Amino acid sequence: MQIIFEKNNNFSDDLANQIERACADLIYISETDAPVTLFVGGPAANVNVETILAQTNLPTNSPVEEIDARAFFSRLTKIERWHTDADRERTKKFLELRKLLEENLHDLKVFKIGAIRVSIYAVGLDNDNRIIGVTTKAVET
Repeated sequence: MQIIFEKNNNFSDDLANQIERACADLIYISETDAPVTLFVGGPAANVNVETILAQTNLPTNSPVEEIDARAFFSRLTKIERWHTDADRERTKKFLELRKLLEENLHDLKVFKIGAIRVSIYAVGLDNDNRIIGVTTKAVET
């Protein structure tokens, strides 16, 4: 779990707490299952590849795919006929998380960083222009 937390009087602890609660027991399903956790970065002028690589301390030459946040969450928030009760509950939690992020962040974007073992960041800027959102891992072959 990677949480970077830069304490600052202007930072919204409440939003971080809300996101952390929304992530409780939330699992991202890929070829491996991984928890979805809070990610808190530092100040930023905007959300872009350079910013996310710098704030995650990843190499600047890392492969990065930027994905539209709505497109990313659409698969996670769609209830299918074949879903089990657990699948439906996870879908509902992803829908609540998406709504929380969309209502509280601007410039919300999703980045997949790496190849095969991928780090995923769904982040935006809060009202104090700090990067915040969620992170998870995936295996994509």
